[in-house]
Amino acid sequence: VQLQASGGGLVQAGGSLSLSCVASGRTDGRFHMGWFRQAPGKEREFVGRVHWSGSTTYSNAVKGRFTISRDHAKNTVTLQMNNVRPEDTAVYYCAAQWGAGFQTTYWGQGTLVTVSS
Repeated sequence: VQLQASGGGLVQAGGSLSLSCVASGRTDGRFHMGWFRQAPGKEREFVGRVHWSGSTTYSNAVKGRFTISRDHAKNTVTLQMNNVRPEDTAVYYCAAQWGAGFQTTYWGQGTLVTVSS
């Protein structure tokens, strides 16, 4: 499975940015798609996920500001980031995950989001 993310860049605090990710290759089966991020000097952390069923989960840090949506037909997932904050600055990684416990994860290459204050 290959994941190609796009849409990162520089945005001012309070602004909006949209990230997209397309999955290709062996994308059969029921898999979930989501986003993680890694800020400088910190561990990678969960941002949000859209499950195969269509339900979504978010970290407390982004809940109410970020929205994840998915297009099953195109194998794409989009992260709409609103009211961004400087602490949202990070490399954002798209992920495709299989299994109820997300045992199998494929990662995209990451896209940098920088939020200026």
